[in-house]
Amino acid sequence: MKYLRYGPPGEERPGLLDGDGFIRDLGGVFADLAGDCLDPSRLSDLTTGDIALLPRVEGDVRLGSCVVGTRHFIGIGLNYADHAAETGMPIPSEPIVFNKAPSCIGGPNDPIPVPPGAFKVDWEVELALVIGRRAWQVSEAQALDYLAGYCICNDVSERAWQLEGTGQWLKGKSAPGFGPLGPWLVTPDEIPDPLSLGLTLEVNGETMQSGSTATMIFGPAYLVSYLSRFMALEPGDVITTGTPPGVGMARGRFLKPGDQVRAAVAGLGEQANAVV
Repeated sequence: MKYLRYGPPGEERPGLLDGDGFIRDLGGVFADLAGDCLDPSRLSDLTTGDIALLPRVEGDVRLGSCVVGTRHFIGIGLNYADHAAETGMPIPSEPIVFNKAPSCIGGPNDPIPVPPGAFKVDWEVELALVIGRRAWQVSEAQALDYLAGYCICNDVSERAWQLEGTGQWLKGKSAPGFGPLGPWLVTPDEIPDPLSLGLTLEVNGETMQSGSTATMIFGPAYLVSYLSRFMALEPGDVITTGTPPGVGMARGRFLKPGDQVRAAVAGLGEQANAVV
């Protein structure tokens, strides 16, 4: 199932994408795609009903982030062997963990603003995991049972703020609009092997990134289990799992107002963002 949120910023309603590509409203079923509504058992209940009975949303609508109420937005650095190689960094022996401020989350097609003083804004197409139930001290074998689903994240980064000066990743990862999520939250039954997904990112129609989750160093199940050793993951928390090679920092090229960014992950749809 592909879940989504639609409507103006701050007024989004929950919905799903039916088999014909139409949005169906879920406002009469869920308050929002947050908290207990993200429990995998609740999401799976809808698959037994008649989706055609849900109200169809007519016309063009804005898509918001596919989850709300995120308290922990956790990133994993250098998690693709080929990306580590392009940076000249050694392959990590354990996950490199950082935070993005949840206030950076935006819709999949919202503009990406260049903040005042920023001059090295970079792109990173990633597979993101959305937690569906509280995960604390879970085993790798059970970890994927705690997922509500998967979505696309563009882990937008300001590299000077991230790596220069005191080099704090949180500063470079957290500006408003630096975390587009969606378009959909795709339930795990539709993604039987999250380690075989193609990822691509284009800037102004030119392919910058083209890779596969097969080159991940630490897979989704390991990451959920690993993080749950140190913190309790709550429904709505997001783990964005790293990026393949081709980032702007490696190319000596960064985003500027007027650029158009398109990010896609197989089975999860695509994002299209204007840089402003």
